[in-house]
Amino acid sequence: MARIIIIGASTGGLSAAYELLREIGKAHEITVVSLAPEFHFVPSNPWVAIGWRKRSETSFSLRERLEKKGARFFSTGASAIDAEKNTVTTGSGEALTYDYLVIATGPKLSFDEVPGLGPDGHTASICTVEHAEAAYARYEEFCKDPGPVIIGAAQGASCLGPAYEFACILDVDLRKRRLRKKCPITFVTNEPYIGHMGLAGIGDSKALMEHELRQRHISWRTSATIRRVERGKMIVHTNEAGEEEMPFKYSMIIPAFKGVDAVASVPGLVNPRGFVLVDEHQRSKKYPNVYAVGVCVAIPPVEPTPVPVGVPKTGYMIESMVAATVRNIKDEINGLKPSATPTLNAVCLADLGDTGVAFAAKPQIPPRNLTWAKKGAWVRLAKIVFEKYYIRKMKRGNVEPFYEKMILGALKIKKIE
Repeated sequence: MARIIIIGASTGGLSAAYELLREIGKAHEITVVSLAPEFHFVPSNPWVAIGWRKRSETSFSLRERLEKKGARFFSTGASAIDAEKNTVTTGSGEALTYDYLVIATGPKLSFDEVPGLGPDGHTASICTVEHAEAAYARYEEFCKDPGPVIIGAAQGASCLGPAYEFACILDVDLRKRRLRKKCPITFVTNEPYIGHMGLAGIGDSKALMEHELRQRHISWRTSATIRRVERGKMIVHTNEAGEEEMPFKYSMIIPAFKGVDAVASVPGLVNPRGFVLVDEHQRSKKYPNVYAVGVCVAIPPVEPTPVPVGVPKTGYMIESMVAATVRNIKDEINGLKPSATPTLNAVCLADLGDTGVAFAAKPQIPPRNLTWAKKGAWVRLAKIVFEKYYIRKMKRGNVEPFYEKMILGALKIKKIE
């Protein structure tokens, strides 16, 4: 009997648990260790932060669903990993032994790298559902006394799509409240140009997103380094303008990511930022019985940029990593060598409040065989439908390649593997 531990239970971790339960059955022990007792659909966070969704609509309890399917579940998180002894210590101090480990923790949010940044400082965040709820509370207070708004991403950030989404959604909501004239919006980003997305652009994403921001009268600063944030003002440096003191009454900034402490402290497992170094089969380069999927995986930047920009990991890409990992663990259990590799293509649906933008890139890193970007209200509708059915799929434990089936169907393009 093989003992498999999965750390994390979001898009990557929960999908890995469901697929392993289906592929190798109950003859093996599968344990999920999560810091949260609930699954939450992270792409819904911009909607939660503006009050267009409630947490209860985008979340569900994990324990009953995992235990019903035959997995063990711990909701105290992982405090330590001993990769030499093949053990994981939970937050409650229990030592769990594994034959195979799947790391799907997601990131550590590095608010501390910019003084005054984050929910404990002077800016909101939409990186977690708890942060999104707090951002909505701040937003409601802001609407009582509106003023300048700054939305964007700090130096080193990689999750850039949600920042664009939130800026445009906020613009739409302020118009509905008849407050937009009182709220100049500035988009501050580490990207070298609008629409870079951490991917050196996708098709016409630069022109498309610049046009979208202009139409909404949202100004921007690119290649921006946020020096510090104080109450009511943000100190931002760009090569063009030098150091600026930008006033605001409401701000949401995506931080840079790091690896979580339990993972980053394992010798030889990670890069200097704490992300897991893997081979083409999603296996650790040092520990062959350790796999990693999702945001915790190390992927080098697409190109040098004046200000550091990370590479995003989309749901479509994560689903591909999970499929390869499950196949390889199954093969190893059966005495075969790992052979499956992820496609690492990027497909994304972004809601802009009253329209939407869809991107597809094969592969994610240039040069590509396919680049595709389209805008339209149909994209927004597609994301709304996708959210509903993806949450339903995860509740039921359905492990079909849903990102591929739903998104590519909505985009009406051929399979991009």
